[in-house]
Amino acid sequence: MMRKLSTGLAVLLLCTAAAAQEYPRKPIRVLVPYAPGGVVDTTTRIVTNKITERLGWQFVVDNRPGGNGFIAVGIAARGAPDGYTILSAHTGEFAVSPFVFKGVPFELDRDFEAVVMLSDAPMLVVVNSQSPINSFKDLVAAAKAKPGQLSFGSPGNGSVNHLASEWLAVAAGIKVLHVPYKGGAPAVSAVATNEVIWTVAGLPGVTPHLQAKRVKVLGITTAKRTAQTPDWPSAQESGIPGVDASIWVGFFVPKGTPKAIINRIYTVSVDMLKYPDVKERFATVGGAETIGMAPKEFHTRVKQDAERYRKVVQEVGITPQ
Repeated sequence: MMRKLSTGLAVLLLCTAAAAQEYPRKPIRVLVPYAPGGVVDTTTRIVTNKITERLGWQFVVDNRPGGNGFIAVGIAARGAPDGYTILSAHTGEFAVSPFVFKGVPFELDRDFEAVVMLSDAPMLVVVNSQSPINSFKDLVAAAKAKPGQLSFGSPGNGSVNHLASEWLAVAAGIKVLHVPYKGGAPAVSAVATNEVIWTVAGLPGVTPHLQAKRVKVLGITTAKRTAQTPDWPSAQESGIPGVDASIWVGFFVPKGTPKAIINRIYTVSVDMLKYPDVKERFATVGGAETIGMAPKEFHTRVKQDAERYRKVVQEVGITPQ
């Protein structure tokens, strides 16, 4: 009996390995929870275009914006676990949304397998170029001088930018005023026009205003300075302890996708991240670093980030919407 079971398992493993060798035999659908042009979409297209260029794999990038990302993630969760449905997501979907929204229709552990973290990028803390605030220390002092009045903009309630800002405030021991906008670009524009005092944003949304000298950067939200943003100090080195908020982008597949196929997608993706032109585009487009984190480590990182944001939500007293 044991011999029959062992034989059957061996056959199954051989068939799975063979399927992975033949994979892919048709175009791969990659679901993106945001509109074209954003960091998740751009990262996805840089990597998939490189895979097509080098290996001939065909992809269909399917942008499904809206619903706090639930639309795309929900479709991916219901996808067949055969390697032909990939979700490209960022920090918000799995590390933030479960704690700020009610009725989230997906769970990382139940519905997905982490495949690879493609990139990781700091967020920038930005004020108006004419502001007397020139450092994290100045920001904290200004907030303590007027508790609950120093306004900050965000792309909306429950966004990763919103939670990163609240994390900064909690860690610094200050009370601030949140003003939500409909997107990252309006939030940065609000700083440029002095509607709000500061915001936390990704490099792509800040760059045009930096070039026009409408805003200035106080520093970044990650634990350490990065090679892509070496001139800007981290919150931690500026005396705000524990803050380490970033925007990563990675691939996930539906639960039950064969490990051999997951490993194939992971290996191929990591190989593409080694090309200098890919690294350059990541840095140029989003100030991001290529990562290539393996499935197990990526899953652990997502869970760690989720716990950090859960604590922020709890400390600030944010009620799920």
